[in-house]
Amino acid sequence: MARLQINSMLICLGFESNSINSFAGLVQQGKSVVCGPKISRVKKMAILSCLRGLFSVIFAVLITPIVSLQVLLFLLIFRTREKAAQMGPRIWARIILAVSGVRVRVEGMERLDPSKSYIFVANHQSQFDIFCLQGCLDWDFRWLAKKELFQIPVFGTALRRSGSIPIDRSSGRKAMRSLAEAAERIKKGCSVIIFPEGTRSADGELQAFKVGGMVIAIKAGVGVVPMAISGSRRVLAKGRVLPRSGEVVIRLGEPVDSRAYGMKEKQELADHLRSQVADLLSQ
Repeated sequence: MARLQINSMLICLGFESNSINSFAGLVQQGKSVVCGPKISRVKKMAILSCLRGLFSVIFAVLITPIVSLQVLLFLLIFRTREKAAQMGPRIWARIILAVSGVRVRVEGMERLDPSKSYIFVANHQSQFDIFCLQGCLDWDFRWLAKKELFQIPVFGTALRRSGSIPIDRSSGRKAMRSLAEAAERIKKGCSVIIFPEGTRSADGELQAFKVGGMVIAIKAGVGVVPMAISGSRRVLAKGRVLPRSGEVVIRLGEPVDSRAYGMKEKQELADHLRSQVADLLSQ
């Protein structure tokens, strides 16, 4: 029963089911190495890295519902404003990064105008992209996320109440309605982050950008900021369950004026932003 609950939480955090199934094997392997008569320094470091990764996963599983409850408490009981309630998720992400030994450097914040709202479009290589952005991007923003995340008990409720925007991709009609609602929220001054590739890259290569995010940008008429995340795949690649320590760099490019594009040019906007993110990744 306990293993089933842990597996469910790991899935909620975005880990792959095949990685979760090998989780026990990794731990058992670690034990057998520790018990050996001779352990090289390299093996010791590998074991320590594995144990640290294991601890960070367990810690993330335990702290996530606690922080979600804290956010709901402040929003529903103390009537805290959405912006102030973001402090809880920010601290949550920073603690997970610290426990995992992940350092984050952000470059290009000087390109942003504090009086404006933006749509940030970023490449997506790792579950740790979320922790890095939530904890270290010094900007008031919300997430644009698939509606299934909002159905997770406690966590999903906190996500919705804190201002994140669900996207229903079950049908074309519902998806367009979700995009229109998201655009209206952004027009009112809400900055958002989207991953236009649609999913994490399995091999680290930058995938094609989907046009859904471009529709939102054109409808909202706000600046679109290309953003490159480097190093997160080395921390936790898609399909792995235990993170490693390392450094992640977030680079922001010059905002692109979405008002220069019409709906017929949404693919052109997607290609231009992908090119900008690719250039930032190569730096």
